[in-house]
Amino acid sequence: MAPGGGRGGRFLTEEEKANAPKVTLPLLKRIFSYLTPYWKQMAIVLVCILASSALTLLPSVLTGRIIDEGLIGQDMKKLVTLILISLGVTLGGNLIRVAESYLNNWIAQHITYDMRNKMYRHLQRMSQNFFTSNNQGDIITRMTGDIAGVERVITSTFSSILSNGITLGVAVVLMYQENWILATIGVLIIPLFAIPTRLAGKTRWTLTREAQECNDEINGILNETLSVSGQLLVKLFGREDYEYGKYESANHRMIRLNIREGMAGRWFMVVINTFSSVGPMLLYLVGGLLIMKYDSDLSVGDITVMVALLGKMYGPVNSLLNIQVEWIRSMALFTRIFEYFDMPVEIQNAPDAIIPTKADGNIEFKHVGFGYEPERKILKDINFTLEKGKSIAIVGPSGSGKSTIINMIPRLYDVQEGEVTFDGVDVRKLDLHFLRENVGIVSQETYLFNGTIRDNLLYAKPDATEEELIEACKKANIYEFIEKQEKGLDTKVGNRGLKLSGGEKQRISIARVLLKDPVLFIFDEATASLDSISESKIQEAINPIIKSKTSILIAHRLSTILAADEILVIKDGVIAERGVHQELVDDGGIYTELYETQFGKAFDEKKE
Repeated sequence: MAPGGGRGGRFLTEEEKANAPKVTLPLLKRIFSYLTPYWKQMAIVLVCILASSALTLLPSVLTGRIIDEGLIGQDMKKLVTLILISLGVTLGGNLIRVAESYLNNWIAQHITYDMRNKMYRHLQRMSQNFFTSNNQGDIITRMTGDIAGVERVITSTFSSILSNGITLGVAVVLMYQENWILATIGVLIIPLFAIPTRLAGKTRWTLTREAQECNDEINGILNETLSVSGQLLVKLFGREDYEYGKYESANHRMIRLNIREGMAGRWFMVVINTFSSVGPMLLYLVGGLLIMKYDSDLSVGDITVMVALLGKMYGPVNSLLNIQVEWIRSMALFTRIFEYFDMPVEIQNAPDAIIPTKADGNIEFKHVGFGYEPERKILKDINFTLEKGKSIAIVGPSGSGKSTIINMIPRLYDVQEGEVTFDGVDVRKLDLHFLRENVGIVSQETYLFNGTIRDNLLYAKPDATEEELIEACKKANIYEFIEKQEKGLDTKVGNRGLKLSGGEKQRISIARVLLKDPVLFIFDEATASLDSISESKIQEAINPIIKSKTSILIAHRLSTILAADEILVIKDGVIAERGVHQELVDDGGIYTELYETQFGKAFDEKKE
């Protein structure tokens, strides 16, 4: 790749310089631990590199004999033999390089396969806090871009250091075997060639970086203004001309930068071609002086060999001069990956995790305290009991901690004070799979995978029969809708279920939890943000579950709250009030205020 070529450019950005990782022995050991399982293949690659490097230089040596013994010596047989040997060596070297490339890729693919699997397994075990605290794009980048970069490191950086180092070493040895004077001149010329190459390359790198930044700006404009939501916003506010002006300006900058970069490339080639001609000319000049003035035993073939070997050194020297950049980027890549590997798994099974033979679903919160940030408590001294077959409704203002309470039960987060028990056992002592298998949550933000209705239902129970699927859909009040679809259960739901309405998605979500058949059902504002018809259908599906199953309801609809055996009123992270509907209304407290401003209004609208 030419200097300045994209991410693989030969110069570090200011950010890369500032964040260059400290290379330590433990870091190197950790990196090479991923190569250890493939040491046999690595050994073969090393042999291939040694052989191909030697065979690459051999035709240059044979060229001298072709000139001296074949052409000047006028020996046709030797000429043909040497030419055939040279061709055979070249072919052999190329075939070995193919084998080396295959093995290199094989090793790189298997190492990245191992790393991806390890990373995905590690991320699956991370707590909910990890996913809410970290940018989703950054998580995906570590899984894809960073680990894909490891493949480039193995196939390019590591092999480049070996092959270029070996080629350069062998070339220097061969040159000194021919003539130490010309060899020394050649070795001294090489750095002079590399300096202008780096200067020209740096100019190209700067222009390429600016062009990339401009391209990112253009892509940002396109992503924002040509998306469905973005384009609608532009139209509604009549900002078409404004957005066009932004795009035109960025596009014009991009054109100017591309022209400058293209011309810099031309000047770069001029510099390269000029300096790559200086070395051979000097060798011809000094070689001629040695032959003509000092009666050296040098031959024309010897000088030709020296020139050919010098030409073979340009590439390896230039590559090795820039290896520091690739090395730092490689170390940064591994460091970023290891940062994720080193993140502790906050929620995991206890070494002696308990797996009960059956679950009843009795829940108890004992003096529970929790905060997403140490200095700000969300829950403070929460105490309540939910017995098998009973239901509790949790109500309160937005941000009071309602959803946080239910997140404690399946250990999406762990309590920081007190304990939550499931059938009398602290949930932190229970087997995670057992615990989560017995807790079913229907959340306000329903998530459906991009597939069919059947696929999404089978996610809860992969071996469910057709009859079980239909029964769950009927209980969830969604089967009538499914029957009307041309493909029934095999109807595509679209990305995140976008082909369905909010109510349809929610009812499929309820059917999915019904198929799971947990002992504890949790409805986290399952009817929020839905129209009255959808709410009614969902309420019809929820009510039988509440009456027959142990349930927790986070609700803002009076009809849902009235179905509960007890109501907990949460405010500022504490249980401010508790009781049944009429008692709480009569008390004239927080619940009364919620009833008059929210629940009662919704109830009155429904009656109308």
